[in-house]
Amino acid sequence: MSDDRQRRILKVFRKFSYSLGPQVSQRVEQILDENEIDDEELESTIELLALEYSKQDDVNMKVDLNILERVYQGMRNQTEQADEEKELLDPESHLYIISAFDMPLWHWSLETGTFTKASGPLSVSGTPESRILAIRNRLNVIKQCVLRNEHFAPSTLPSKDREKLVTLKSTKQLLGRAGDRFLLLGMLTHNKEGRLCIEDSDGSVELDFSKLDEPGDGLFTEGSFALVEGEYTEEATLEIIAIGQPPCEPRETSR
Repeated sequence: MSDDRQRRILKVFRKFSYSLGPQVSQRVEQILDENEIDDEELESTIELLALEYSKQDDVNMKVDLNILERVYQGMRNQTEQADEEKELLDPESHLYIISAFDMPLWHWSLETGTFTKASGPLSVSGTPESRILAIRNRLNVIKQCVLRNEHFAPSTLPSKDREKLVTLKSTKQLLGRAGDRFLLLGMLTHNKEGRLCIEDSDGSVELDFSKLDEPGDGLFTEGSFALVEGEYTEEATLEIIAIGQPPCEPRETSR
């Protein structure tokens, strides 16, 4: 019997105001040896045993050997039950693998105003048009989310809120309307001259950030989609007064 272990056993149980007889302290050490508890985990294991012992209703200041055995068996049963539950868990029952070739490919149709299923065979190799279609589809998905937002969707009933309605415009509607204010949704990109532009399905316009105080929340990078508001100028640029992220919507609404 190790004197050091005995001292540590007595020390931990005294923290809970318990005293141990020789048989009890010897049994605690046997429990530690049976479970191959090393010195690093010794005190934490003894403390866990003492804590479980203190939860019993029939304990006294002096640790009873029978109650201690009952506590130890209860802890072993809990551990064995947890191990059995881990063995019963089958990862395959929680994971469902779907082949990418079984997923339908959808494209936005300007004619019908809805998404239509692609008729051609699916392939790992992309076509020259696939990158353009991916960006266009992404733009249309975001645009539908924006138009469903309460700040953009007009009410069917006449109300004062209609005056506060924000209307999305297209880049083709900027021509000949210098001095007017517009709200555009598009992808941030650079033109051939290296200037920052916003591009939608109808064209692009150069952005002027000289009068912008500070952008809205979020990270704006090339290739990201953003909402920009500004005044169209005689120099064919959009003088930005505000830029922000497209609004999000709940999954139930998207479905």
